[in-house]
Formats: sequence, structure tokens, C-alpha cells
Amino acid sequence: MAKERKLPRPFAMPWGKGNITEEVQVIRDHWEPAIQLMEYEDGSKSLRFCFYTKGRFNRNPMMLGEEDLDEMAAELKSAPKIKAMLKRLAK
Repeated sequence: MAKERKLPRPFAMPWGKGNITEEVQVIRDHWEPAIQLMEYEDGSKSLRFCFYTKGRFNRNPMMLGEEDLDEMAAELKSAPKIKAMLKRLAK
């Protein structure tokens, strides 16, 4: 079961700011890999592949093991915008 974090929640990058509006993740013993939909104030959107350790955001790249794919796919049912963007990527 995924840990729920408040949505939307703000973010700021050097090139713009906005809100994380969808997030899916899986919980593991030592980390929580996540995919976030970042919607910028100018209307653009990005997917961030990241992870949390002990509840804290980590700035290293997210690695998702093959054993995590089915659970992450199930979590995508609650994030239709992320799922649609990933489908475009997998064409």
C-alpha cells in the first residue's frame, strides 16, 4: 500500500514552479520509488521519477526493479494523467 502525501503540493525549480498534482509510489523496506506529475504555472507538465527514503525526498534517480512493476502499474489506476503520459512514452 502506498503512503499518501498531500496533493496538490507546491514545488519550485530554477526554471519554474507549480504543483505536484498526481503521485504513485510503492513502499519497500528501505525506500519508496515514485512517479510524480509536475504541473507548472505556465501550463506545461513533466513526469519526475524519484524516490523517498525514510519519508524524505531524495534527489538521486529512481530505479524500479522488475519485481516492482505490477504493483506500480496497479497504483497507476489512481493517477490517470500519469498513466496517459506513460502510454505516450511506450508507443
